[in-house]
Amino acid sequence: MNAKPARVLVIAGSDSGGGAGIQADIKTITALGGYAMTALTAVTVQDTTGVHGIHAVPLSVIREQIRACLSDIGADAIKTGMLGTAEIVVAVAEEMAALAKHVPLIVDPVMVAKGGARLLAADAIEALRSRLLPLAAVVTPNAPEAEALTGVRIATPDDQERAGRVLCDMGAGAALVKGGHLAGDTLTDVLVEGARIRRFVSPRIETASTHGTGCTLASALAAGIAQGLSVEAATARARAYVRAAILAAPGFGRGHGPLNHMHAIGPYGS
Repeated sequence: MNAKPARVLVIAGSDSGGGAGIQADIKTITALGGYAMTALTAVTVQDTTGVHGIHAVPLSVIREQIRACLSDIGADAIKTGMLGTAEIVVAVAEEMAALAKHVPLIVDPVMVAKGGARLLAADAIEALRSRLLPLAAVVTPNAPEAEALTGVRIATPDDQERAGRVLCDMGAGAALVKGGHLAGDTLTDVLVEGARIRRFVSPRIETASTHGTGCTLASALAAGIAQGLSVEAATARARAYVRAAILAAPGFGRGHGPLNHMHAIGPYGS
């Protein structure tokens, strides 16, 4: 009998266009052999050109979804994405502390959508710092998110490393500070894990098919950790998965297009 797949609970918002959010999370975790569960925080009206509406899920329903998944199925890793408000951040932190204290938590501090829409209220940043980061096994901010969380101005990989150290000082077990927003022909992501620093460097892919890359990377990382990989090994696999998904992107939409999350089983339409 086959071993049961690793279980990943994702707490995040939806993307009606399917490229980011819960939809990207489910596809990523499934493609990597995990079992995805969800606690929906918001329904967004979204396509490749931007976010056109955000409708919050009631706080009590968010809590109930988390409790239902953890009390029945359980989880080997938990990943957070779009949380939206300080109240939701606090509620998620409370549920994690009560029900999943020993489950690795991967925090993707989603603040702004690819098209520019704000997905995290300004007053929620402090709640993220003080309540959720101390529970995180890994936090995965891009450069602007890391700047907002730490106050460190980021323009180089050295700056990414400094910001990562600050995030770990805030209580995160590890910080993966992504460099996609920085200029240059190469893309550097910096992993800070205790005294260990690892820089992942790859050629930049010039493409408009970048919608959902942050969600996808964090979910791929969560799947790897749920499956027993080290943070470093899970990060390496997650980056390779995202890169292949970008290269195989279907070219949908008029804006920032989605990735091909199922690239390993063949191109769309085959």
